[in-house]
Amino acid sequence: MATMSSVLPRTRSRVRPALHRTVRPGAGPQLILRPWLRAQSINVTRHAAALRPFRREEFGTGAAAPSESHIQAVNSLIKGLRRGLIKLSKTVTKAIDQAGEQLSPPALERAVTEKDRAHKWVQGIEKIWDFYFELFGQRQSMPYAEWLLSCDRIALNCYQIAFTGIGTAKSIPAPPPFCFMRTGFAPATMRRGIRLRRLGRQFNPFPLVQLPYHRLVNPWTLGAVLHEVSHNLQSELGLSKPVPRSVAHRLLEADLGRSVAATWARWNREMFSDLSALLLGGPEVVGSLMDVVGRAPSLVFGFNPHGVHPTPYLRVLISVELLRRMGFVDEADQYRRAWTRIYPNPRAGNVPEKMLETFPQACALAVDAMCYQPFKTLGNKSLTQVLRFERKDQQMIEEAARRLAAGVDPGVVPERFLIGAARIALDRRLARPGAITENFYKELVRR
Repeated sequence: MATMSSVLPRTRSRVRPALHRTVRPGAGPQLILRPWLRAQSINVTRHAAALRPFRREEFGTGAAAPSESHIQAVNSLIKGLRRGLIKLSKTVTKAIDQAGEQLSPPALERAVTEKDRAHKWVQGIEKIWDFYFELFGQRQSMPYAEWLLSCDRIALNCYQIAFTGIGTAKSIPAPPPFCFMRTGFAPATMRRGIRLRRLGRQFNPFPLVQLPYHRLVNPWTLGAVLHEVSHNLQSELGLSKPVPRSVAHRLLEADLGRSVAATWARWNREMFSDLSALLLGGPEVVGSLMDVVGRAPSLVFGFNPHGVHPTPYLRVLISVELLRRMGFVDEADQYRRAWTRIYPNPRAGNVPEKMLETFPQACALAVDAMCYQPFKTLGNKSLTQVLRFERKDQQMIEEAARRLAAGVDPGVVPERFLIGAARIALDRRLARPGAITENFYKELVRR
């Protein structure tokens, strides 16, 4: 039997050569560098494989899940970028193989430089993948999925009325707008086909409507959906350039001054969206607008010489002017009186005197130019002819309000009209706010 003393020397003789090998001159860098370089090649390849296209079923199978067209649009964006990453990963692998053979500083520098390029590409795709993964993932939890589905249906209804109302054939936009939830005060939109910083300056494949949580829990404030969708409609109906040109021309023709005309032209996008929302949803949209801009007087009377939003005090009065032109004279007068009772002195802020002096005439001309004059891109129709809203439509909204409050089927009322119906039910105390909210979403989800 071997003794401990006879075993120890043999054990030491086996360990000693290994220790010598790890410190042999020139061996250390090779033992570290070659496995490390190989790992970099593997990392890049696996990154490319992991940033896979989405599958529709992974976000649920119900009506609230992202549509096949939304999934395909995002996957097309990801696949295009992923092809570039796969091509780049081959360059990285080649540079790493050469560096592993040579282990020279120039070869190693080329390898890490190519690796860095691939890493930045991975980060760019991950940014896009994460963005849409979060958006689509919101459709898996209740009640948010049903809230967002309801807003999708309102947005789709706006597109349907616009593209069936125009006087000329246009290519059908697809996919339709997609709503998502974000915390914060103000809603927002990201238009189709524009480069987004959130997407690493890639083109946005479909309209996105961002809605704060507090809007979704109070559906009578969702005039915001109509406003944000209208930003997209201005672009997709080809009105981005004709509208500001028309407004500026009318004000210059009336000799109101270049600075006044330039200001109103700069306001055109936000003004268009306010007025389009009013035509889509009816008088109660003015109340929803007041929800947004009815804040401290210092803000309401605050004029921004470079801002794209009309001064809040004037913004409500612009919608009131359109409401009057639509034939809702009494309602327009009531809103005007209420607004000026809250904010009686517009000269308390920094609105230029020239803007206040010319406002009545400039407002009437701008509303007429934007809403009542024909545009070639609309088939020589005006906006009010495309988005028709008449007294009969308001009667439909009021009847829907009573039904919504009672929890019965509101009938064939268009989706966009349910916002006004919820507002009337709330303002007239036809039901508790919680019941109005529940019935509002129940009706939109069942469609």
